[in-house]
Amino acid sequence: MKGIVRITAAALLCATLFTGCGGMENKNSAVGFHMDTVIMLTGYCDEALLTEAIALCGRYEKLLSRTVEGSDVWKINHAGGDPVKISADTAKVLSLALDVCEKSGGALDITIAPAVDLWDFKGEEPALPRDEDIAAAMEKVDYTKVILEGDTVTIPKGMEIDLGAVAKGYIADMAAEFLKENGVQSAALNFGGNVIALGSKPDGSPWNIGIQDPDSQTGESIAVVEVKDRSVVTSGVYQRGFDMDGIRYHHILDTDTGWPVQNGVSSVIIIAEGSARADALSTACFAMGRDGLDFAREMGAEAVIVFSDGSIECTKGAKELLVDG
Repeated sequence: MKGIVRITAAALLCATLFTGCGGMENKNSAVGFHMDTVIMLTGYCDEALLTEAIALCGRYEKLLSRTVEGSDVWKINHAGGDPVKISADTAKVLSLALDVCEKSGGALDITIAPAVDLWDFKGEEPALPRDEDIAAAMEKVDYTKVILEGDTVTIPKGMEIDLGAVAKGYIADMAAEFLKENGVQSAALNFGGNVIALGSKPDGSPWNIGIQDPDSQTGESIAVVEVKDRSVVTSGVYQRGFDMDGIRYHHILDTDTGWPVQNGVSSVIIIAEGSARADALSTACFAMGRDGLDFAREMGAEAVIVFSDGSIECTKGAKELLVDG
């Protein structure tokens, strides 16, 4: 495919940042836990600002989390088919998500929640759902039935939405926006698989985000992505899942079948200006496989796809950002 470069190396993106800026007196960090993710913010600013940004993440989580009782998403899912008024933030996230759902042809589908509920990817004794249960759940999956009109959302009774493929990215964007509004020009925001490089390092050089061997248990890096004012978001089979009879069952479900996507992809890395859009694209592109490279470019992003055979394919722009580790 034009503009796509093939690399033969076993690698995937990890959320390890190599700041390389030791000795800067105003460098501070803050750590929090939201959206089932450890959040680490490192910035050249007062620590209080980073702490406030962490607290801001908690407030957005209470709007967008499917599992927090009283959140906008919880209200939508428990409305029994009635219209629900939502916040401007939730409407913005929902609109973005539905846009990617439509443009990806349903590779991303935010109504996959009933199928997700059948899988326990963290259990000590994982088991496969019954075929009949998955079939019943998939009858409730259809993003085209989500009606968003301004600040009002309506979904059919029995259907549920899950904004997990977008919410973390949006919250990361809001944290970055808060820091910028308060004069922060240099920071790295690490939300697990979502990383935002705010500006550059104080010396003007880019932030470096590590790429590691997918089989490594110790996070060994073989290369890095150099970015300024960009988000780098990863979706991968290693993040949540279990192995059974030689098959990896992971949390990225095929929106046609309700089973984990099995297309030879191990990890997808999206590089884009906004973390929310990159978040949505990483899931959609994972499901689309090689076609996800073209889709990412069409959506104004760069992409790296890591395959289970150890090879990598990436867009031309993404290759230009890769350097040796």
